[in-house]
Parts: sequence; C-alpha cells; structure tokens
Amino acid sequence: MRSRLDLLRAKNVFDEVMALLPEADRAVWTGIVLPTSWYSFEMSQRLDVATAKVLGRGDARKAYLDMGRASADANLAGVHKAYVRMGNPHHLLSCAPQIYKQYYDKGSRTYERLSATSGVLKTFDAENVTANDCLTVIGWHERAIELCGGSDVRIKESQCRARGDDHCEYFCTWRI
Repeated sequence: MRSRLDLLRAKNVFDEVMALLPEADRAVWTGIVLPTSWYSFEMSQRLDVATAKVLGRGDARKAYLDMGRASADANLAGVHKAYVRMGNPHHLLSCAPQIYKQYYDKGSRTYERLSATSGVLKTFDAENVTANDCLTVIGWHERAIELCGGSDVRIKESQCRARGDDHCEYFCTWRI
C-alpha cells in the first residue's frame, strides 16, 4: 500500500484521490502507513478504484498495470532487492511462492519454467480475487522481469478466478 501512496504523491494526485474516499479511509491513508502493516482488502480496493479513476483518466486497465509496476519498482529496490539478478528473470520468478506469502495470508503461487525465456505463474486459493487485482499482478511481474534484464515482456492471463476459473494463470515471455 505504501508504494500506491508514494505513486500518488509522485504524480501529484494524492489529494484528488483522497477526496474520492470515505472519511475513515482518508484518516488511515493520510496517517502513518507502514510497509509492514496490514490493511483490509476492502479498504485497499477502495483506494485502488479511486487511484485508477484519477490516474487512468478513462483507461483503468493501464492504471492498474501502472500500480503494479510502481509496486515492483518500490519493492525490488528495497525489501526484495535480493531477488533481482540481472539477466536471470527465472530466479525472481522462482521466488514467487515466497514473495506471495509476504503479501497474502491466504492461497499460494507457483512458478514453472517453460523455456529459457518463458514461464508460467499460477495463483491458487486466493481469498479475494478481482480482475483489477490480477492486472496489478501482471504489472508487477512485467516490471520485475524488466528489472532482471528482460525486454519485450509479455504476460497473458489465460485463466482467472474472477472469471470463474479454478486459479489464476499468467504466461510470461521475454527476451534477454
């Protein structure tokens, strides 16, 4: 959540997004937000919807992808820096199960290498799944692969629990 708020401040739209939220949410987000604190899914979703409305300016899909990318930039320059190995996106992706557990208390994520420049991530039994949350996951992994030296990154979500599938599945391809 901290990366979301930092993004809003960097884009100079923090106050505009806060104005769209209920007073109780504003009180939390304008206070001290620690990276290690836990915030409810519903409150986080309200922040994401307001953020997408302001940043997206009609393109909510791009806004959610950008939120995921900003989160990767923040996380992989800080707490998850050890996962980044230049020229080796597979290393970071193979750590997806451990990274997932640091952000979610329900469900799991797996990674399978498919080729030298591709693999598949799968998320099982996540408690709350929305199509927009999946877009932030795509944006996060897209940027993570780039930070590991991948270019021309493509991630296609072939299955999604928000659409009624058993799990979410993300096929990742890139060039080195």
